[in-house]
Amino acid sequence: MRKEIRITGYGGQGVILSAHILGKAVTLFEDRYATMTQSFGPEARGSACSAQVVLSDEPVGYPYVHRTDALIAMSQEGFEKHLPDLEEGGILVVEQDLVDLGEGRDRPNTFSVPATRIAEGLGRRIVLNIAMLGYVAAVTDLVSAQALRQAVEASVPPGTEQLNLKAFEGGYGWHTEKEHSRSGRGDRGDPVGP
Repeated sequence: MRKEIRITGYGGQGVILSAHILGKAVTLFEDRYATMTQSFGPEARGSACSAQVVLSDEPVGYPYVHRTDALIAMSQEGFEKHLPDLEEGGILVVEQDLVDLGEGRDRPNTFSVPATRIAEGLGRRIVLNIAMLGYVAAVTDLVSAQALRQAVEASVPPGTEQLNLKAFEGGYGWHTEKEHSRSGRGDRGDPVGP
């Protein structure tokens, strides 16, 4: 099974690291295959960037995203640029404080998380990407939460492992808390408002 994922945002948000962690989780901790490609503006920090990740049960012959099965958007610009490429029925995960869904609000399989607020609650806004990954693990079946936890711990700078794991659990737990607060609702989508 091949899944094509695009992660988009601004330089400095950890877009590339997120893609690296996602690929590492699959290849090292789930014994599957992954490729990653990236693009970003010449300014790097603060400019638009994106990463493409292909996850597969078989070796990946073509490493680029042809059809986007999942879009993870941490910026309005990236959301608007890449939403048209999202397959019908594809998964959309957005940072709810940074992305206004507009007409995309009514798409099925749309999930929204305040990853920046989760990271700020830990005192380090820079870990918003890890909170996003935790949330992605909670609302999709792209990769297991355990494999992502292991990849986070193996990929972040030494000395920041516990902070990053707390951010991961914050994103993962936010979905769980929202599910418990919505009794009787059968879908997995989170409200797209604040």
